[in-house]
Amino acid sequence: MKKLTLSIAATLSLNIFGADNKPNIIFIMSDDIGYGDVSYNGGKIKTENIDQLANDGLRFTQAYSVASTSSPTRYSLLTGQYAFRKKVGILEGDAPMSISSSTKTIATILQQKGYTTGCVGKWHLGLGNGYLDYNKTVKPSPNEVGFDYSFIIPATNDRVPCVYLENGKVLNLDPNDPIQVSYTKRIGNIPIGEEHPELLKMWALSKQHRKTIVDGVSRIGYMSGGTAALWKDEDMSEVIAGKAVEFIKKNAQKPFFMYFATHNIHEPRIASPRSKGKSGYGIYGDVIMDLDWSVGQIMKTLRELKLDKNTLVVFMSDNGPMVQEGYEDGGLKNLKDHKPAGELRGGKYSLYEGGSRLPFIIYWPQKVKPGVSDAIVSQIDLFASIAKLSKVKLNKIDAPDSREALTTFIGKSQKTKFNEVLIQNNGGAIALRCGDWKYISGNNKNGKETLGELYNLNEDIAEKNNLADLKPEIVVKFQKRIDEIRQSTSLHK
Repeated sequence: MKKLTLSIAATLSLNIFGADNKPNIIFIMSDDIGYGDVSYNGGKIKTENIDQLANDGLRFTQAYSVASTSSPTRYSLLTGQYAFRKKVGILEGDAPMSISSSTKTIATILQQKGYTTGCVGKWHLGLGNGYLDYNKTVKPSPNEVGFDYSFIIPATNDRVPCVYLENGKVLNLDPNDPIQVSYTKRIGNIPIGEEHPELLKMWALSKQHRKTIVDGVSRIGYMSGGTAALWKDEDMSEVIAGKAVEFIKKNAQKPFFMYFATHNIHEPRIASPRSKGKSGYGIYGDVIMDLDWSVGQIMKTLRELKLDKNTLVVFMSDNGPMVQEGYEDGGLKNLKDHKPAGELRGGKYSLYEGGSRLPFIIYWPQKVKPGVSDAIVSQIDLFASIAKLSKVKLNKIDAPDSREALTTFIGKSQKTKFNEVLIQNNGGAIALRCGDWKYISGNNKNGKETLGELYNLNEDIAEKNNLADLKPEIVVKFQKRIDEIRQSTSLHK
């Protein structure tokens, strides 16, 4: 009888931790959230749900986005390839799909392992093949690059068309009110911001943001039609989080992967009625509360369905913060003592730490013990690490720049085998972090390469003291490594 009991226990253990009990996987990609925007990192705006995730999971102090802007980071995360190799920059709302249908994505490999895959929220990786007719099913969309289900905003919330696409079709579209979109010429008779500022909820600071007015906000680009399909900004958090919750509930009985990309806290910032005026830090704080609420909805659903113990949740951001860029919404004047990047220098678009060092949490109670990791990690290495976890063998052409770091991501090791991360900005400039050192490659000015910038982050986290002149041997070493990566086709060993 004792032997039988032991045998049953062994079988249960195998089912809990073995290959037959695949973990659900959720990537939560927030938008423009800085290292200091979460209260567990010292932020003044309360993020109770994100803090709980950090307390229950493994939080990383030296985790990096792949780029300091949106589209390049998202491209690299999903494909495991540096965006500079394909010249993927910040994509317009009418850009063609940046991911080839022949390219394996992290969703593709998980599909092959029996996962149901979903993409919910901000896409911003292009759609179609160059000409987009939003009145028909849009292809290619996320559904053609590995996702069984998709519910997306096409680009960003400051770009037209301001509609949701579900599995490539515009939600609530009236065929008698067809959509037209242009980024080159004015179309239709909808008022535009530069001519009718009296219709605006907030003034657009840049001229490119003063085009078609949707829901009281002038956007980048022109559109007409689709009146019944237009989103309401104040409802976006609830709509997007609601679709994510629906996906989890529908697929609760089988392994699933969900890429949940919030629109928060990207401009234009319009808080939900639930959060408006509640943060004490103006609109910037209110939309951070909306983000936190969305994270709470995901975690609450997992707990209610008893899926939380065997779901691997990764919380991250696409790049550092940008408090004011396209609109005057009062965000800056109400920040008070809140510091979006914490003690870090720079923000979105920057190769300084504030542009790419992220709040980054991995939660998986069955495998990951709560704690803090100082390991230097990059989002791009999640692809190869998830492949390792799922027992997928990658070829050299698959996720060519992603390197396996599973033991580091789940807290079994305090460093990766390679101990380096590469970061790009939208202009293609590159920074390299290795050990204590961070090198920002020099710019080419008047045909001459400048020396660049070198910082010892262990001693100078705010990057105030450029040591490039004092440590030329390190500069040479780092520049050589950047050149090697640029010239390589695969970082797989």
